Amino acid sequence: MSTTTPVSSTPASSTTDPAKLSPEAVIGQVRTIRSQIEEVAPLSQQQRRQIKQRLRFQPAGVVEAAINVIGVLDNVSQAIGQPLDDVRQLQDDTIRWEAVADEVRAFLNGIEGANLNRRQQLALFATQAYTIGSQLAKDPAKAVLVPHLEEIKRLKGISRRKKTTQAPQTPTPPPAPGPVTSTAPKA
Repeated sequence: MSTTTPVSSTPASSTTDPAKLSPEAVIGQVRTIRSQIEEVAPLSQQQRRQIKQRLRFQPAGVVEAAINVIGVLDNVSQAIGQPLDDVRQLQDDTIRWEAVADEVRAFLNGIEGANLNRRQQLALFATQAYTIGSQLAKDPAKAVLVPHLEEIKRLKGISRRKKTTQAPQTPTPPPAPGPVTSTAPKA
């Protein structure tokens, strides 16, 4: 008598939900990952702009063709001080890290979208609470709500006001120089 056990084609790890992470746990893991990457180099906006401007003149096809020149003669490799294998490795790393950047951007976009949904849901709850509270406050027995509702009205009024922008002050011109008189005798 033989007993057969059904074989699942899906891995065991896919059948269980991974533990949900708190925002603090995600921050900790992101920092851990960042500390394990050697070449994380934040750039200022100006540095980023300058590099992107320089790269506009070097399309990918031009760069690829120029890398091929390194492999044609050893003299080229010696002149730039980089062996072809090192340059090809840098090229490969660049492509792979671009994939990482794309994935992280998509992850960040998802986090921002989820947080916008949370904020929208909070705003809906707040509107509902204010509306229901306004109706309940009409009952004198529930007058405890009145100061809270008045505070909400005050805060709403402040947030709706237009921000006044101060007109830029025109700089006062320096005083005009007077006639120059010299005490030295004229020749």
